Amino acid sequence: MFHTVIEPRVSETDGVGHINNTTIPVWFEAGRNQLFSLFNPDLSFHNWKMIILNMNVDFVSQIYYGKQVDVYSWVKRIGNSSLELYEEMHQNGQLCAKGTVIYVHYNVPLKKSEPIPDPIRQQLETHLYRNE
Repeated sequence: MFHTVIEPRVSETDGVGHINNTTIPVWFEAGRNQLFSLFNPDLSFHNWKMIILNMNVDFVSQIYYGKQVDVYSWVKRIGNSSLELYEEMHQNGQLCAKGTVIYVHYNVPLKKSEPIPDPIRQQLETHLYRNE
């Protein structure tokens, strides 16, 4: 499991008093930085290897400014060139959002997907989601 702590900002709060729903996908992406560094250790966009194919978010409970948010990401499935993550967002120990995202390992200059290298695959397997 990958874990990231988010400190909500005032600007992310909407007129109803909770964190705006457009912010949640951005926070989930912030929770993937450790995953991105497996594929691209220097995080250079020149060598970027991951492109998103699909993302789904379920809003479970409101999130508020003033208290940290924990983002958890697990590897749900590893394919030949793609992987699916299962993600959760918690505040005060309560599940607030959950979702899935599918990425493909992609060679941008060649414009084609490539198999996930075995050393990366082995690291991904240490983050498998086992709670289903």
